[in-house]
Amino acid sequence: MNLVQEYYFSTKLKQIADMRAKGIDVLNLGIGSPDLPPSPETIEALAETAKNPKNHAYQSYVGVPAFREAFADWYQTYFNVTLNPVTEILPLLGSKEGIMHISMTYLEAGDEVLVPNPGYPTYRAASLLAGATVVEYELSEDRGWLPDLKELAKKDLSKVKLMWVNYPHMPTGAKANKAFFEELRDFAKNHNILIVNDNPYSFILNDNPMSILSVEGMKDVALELNSLSKSQNMAGWRVGMLAGKAEYVSNVLRFKSNMDSGMFLPLQLAAVKALQNPKSWYDELNAIYKVRQQTVFKLMDLLECEYDTAQTGMFVWAKIPEKYTSGYELSDLILEKSAVFITPGGIFGSAGDRYIRISLCAEVSLFENAIMRIKD
Repeated sequence: MNLVQEYYFSTKLKQIADMRAKGIDVLNLGIGSPDLPPSPETIEALAETAKNPKNHAYQSYVGVPAFREAFADWYQTYFNVTLNPVTEILPLLGSKEGIMHISMTYLEAGDEVLVPNPGYPTYRAASLLAGATVVEYELSEDRGWLPDLKELAKKDLSKVKLMWVNYPHMPTGAKANKAFFEELRDFAKNHNILIVNDNPYSFILNDNPMSILSVEGMKDVALELNSLSKSQNMAGWRVGMLAGKAEYVSNVLRFKSNMDSGMFLPLQLAAVKALQNPKSWYDELNAIYKVRQQTVFKLMDLLECEYDTAQTGMFVWAKIPEKYTSGYELSDLILEKSAVFITPGGIFGSAGDRYIRISLCAEVSLFENAIMRIKD
């Protein structure tokens, strides 16, 4: 436990709560928790199925068939990936728990794991908690936030068992393409490394959702995590999934079945409805995010930050002006002077020190309010 710290947002939320208790109206532009609701059909399914007294019992560790079949249909429809719903899909109580389950399944003391910098902090924390040694691979804006696999291959990778990737990428919003995934597949085969792609952001401001499993031969070397938290506005519901080769999935189940129990049945049945949302539902959602993104671009312009207008996901990632020593300095300054919280990029790794990130999970009026405060 000495190797990990309390999650940054956990401590920051306490600070914001303290400020609000003192009467300071803090605008939180930090955490990516969707403020929009799931589809009406999803909520109705939860309410109706929860009324059935028979639906409150323990459930299977692998979920009901309808739930797994809905995930398989979703992957077939939007990613053109064929998955066996019986053996190649494992429902999760949110994909974050899957990061821990995979780490505990495949890593132990003496193993090494490749973790992106910048990247989601949980990859590092879960690896350390599993006893493994973290080996960072640095991402840069110059390379479109994609790893240099040729340079990485020059290192001693004999102890590396696992590599975390996350495309579309959080926090940068960068996308990967088929050519990169093919290179990654070959890299994994050559070095006997299991790739895990964490893929919760593929539907947000992205015209071409892509799964790593759509690449030929990738199932032999990769797993993919996905979630309804972002794509379906169901963050608090804790509904996710793991997909991949039956052998890899069953190994994770061996660990998971000793750590938690099955998902509440009404949640599973409501998730089935969510996974059946038509494309028009995603289009309407993205139209809202697009307007918000344009407003946040104006806020970034005010802060004299540089950003890529083609980035995806529910955040805006931007490079800070040279006059600030780091994103932490700019974030703290704005919080102190304007009571607006913006995430410093350094929490995602040293390669993010010169950046900040703003969440799009708020109404346009809140961003406009933030702009007014910072101007003043």
